[in-house]
Amino acid sequence: MTTVFDFSATAIDGKPVDLSAYRGKVLLIVNTASKCGFTPQYKGLQKLFEQYRERGLEVLGFPCDQFGHQEPGNETEISSFCEMNFGVNFPLFAKIDVNGKDAHPLFAHLKTEAPGLLGSEGIKWNFTKFLVDRDGSVVSRYAPATSPDAIAKDIEALL
Repeated sequence: MTTVFDFSATAIDGKPVDLSAYRGKVLLIVNTASKCGFTPQYKGLQKLFEQYRERGLEVLGFPCDQFGHQEPGNETEISSFCEMNFGVNFPLFAKIDVNGKDAHPLFAHLKTEAPGLLGSEGIKWNFTKFLVDRDGSVVSRYAPATSPDAIAKDIEALL
């Protein structure tokens, strides 16, 4: 059975990351953007990361420019923006596609395992969130409008 830990991605600094490095952790995987109405959620994601990291939570941010060209910057600009404006120190990855023929394989897997409203697989906007248990199985999918605070109870249940 395929799990999230079977995938790899490129970190925002260009280094390859085997997601098996997160085996045994609860993951909150989010497609992000710097110029979106939901961008302030970075603050809530960072708060969750700080609150639950010692108990085994990792927040993984994947910048994406597929929705309204709301992530126009390069990786250096994205990283600086997130750190400077929201104090983000959870792992960020290189910019990816989440939909279409060039969708990152991780997101293709996430969408299949946790379809959206009415069974649709496509991601509708920035800040769609996927909660993954310690075994690498996708547990839940959350809409962009779902605040990070609203996910805290579900995270606690998995920790």
